[in-house]
Amino acid sequence: MDNQLTTDKQKLFQIVKNKYWRAKITGLVLFALLLVTILVSVNLGKANIGVADVVSIITGKIAGNSQYYSHINDARVAIVWDVRLPRILAAIVVGCGLAVSGAVFQAILMNPLADSYTMGVSSGAAFGAGIAIYLNIFAIISSNLPVMIFAFGGAMLALVIVLSISRVGGYVTPANLVIAGIIVSCVFSAAITLVKSISGEQVAAIVSWLIGSLSARNWGHVAISFPVVMICSVFCCYYAEDLNIVSLGDREARSLGVNSNKIRNIFLVCGAFVTAVCVSISGIIGFVGLIVPHMLRMIVGSDNKILIPLCGLLGGLLLLFADTFARSFMNVEVPVGVLTTLLGGPFFFYIFRTRNKNIQ
Repeated sequence: MDNQLTTDKQKLFQIVKNKYWRAKITGLVLFALLLVTILVSVNLGKANIGVADVVSIITGKIAGNSQYYSHINDARVAIVWDVRLPRILAAIVVGCGLAVSGAVFQAILMNPLADSYTMGVSSGAAFGAGIAIYLNIFAIISSNLPVMIFAFGGAMLALVIVLSISRVGGYVTPANLVIAGIIVSCVFSAAITLVKSISGEQVAAIVSWLIGSLSARNWGHVAISFPVVMICSVFCCYYAEDLNIVSLGDREARSLGVNSNKIRNIFLVCGAFVTAVCVSISGIIGFVGLIVPHMLRMIVGSDNKILIPLCGLLGGLLLLFADTFARSFMNVEVPVGVLTTLLGGPFFFYIFRTRNKNIQ
């Protein structure tokens, strides 16, 4: 009996060891691919700027010494430092945030199809942005309302409404959250349609934001989004063990002494906060938060301590790759939100069918 118990412990230890080694290798590979993609992306574009010039510009800007790039045309310096690099970093931050929030929502709701859309956060952000754009176009008094702030406000409003609807007897359950999220998302979607209808010929300005794009993003967008996404992602990684327990169900969480309702609310606010910031910067970019956690679960499993940081890396990598392809390899720049939906939909269908076959 003792020998059998020792053998089982050794097998379990080997399984855990292999899982963490696989996670480390996956993380190193993703990090290396991300660095390579950044280097390639900053050199791609309509303006043909050499690698040496790009390195000189970035080095000089970071070091604060203009002598590094004094021999380069000012227009090329502006293209690299003020156009390409902020867009690249914004793509990484937004992709990271959407993927991390998707993994958190799926764990909290115990639903593999959950993401920011399920919670109604994206629809709320889109409604807020639509209102700001509409007022900027049709205001009698000249105005320049910040779209990002309105989008953020709409996202947080959606979260408050979802939590209020789903709270029954002082508790929030995953089933109630899903139902409340769908209801709120439908209401905000109808409101967005109303705003587009009354915008008349100016509807293109609203539609162009709704379809998701990273065009014309600057250092201000990066400065706002980077701290929020990084702090919230680190928080989710630090308390991932509690998230693992909550994802087992309320009964199991209570038996282990974990207040599942409190933990769920904290992670909901954190995930919605990240989503709100990302959507307010890039518009609605679909399928990143849905697909990335599924892809990684097939490789490293469902442990959120491993899954969440890897989701951040893969999410940033995928969105950067998609945005680089959209702006560099087509005659007309395609909004990255359209590209992620066109490619993500069939890919998710493939993952879904493959998973069902494995279960059978």
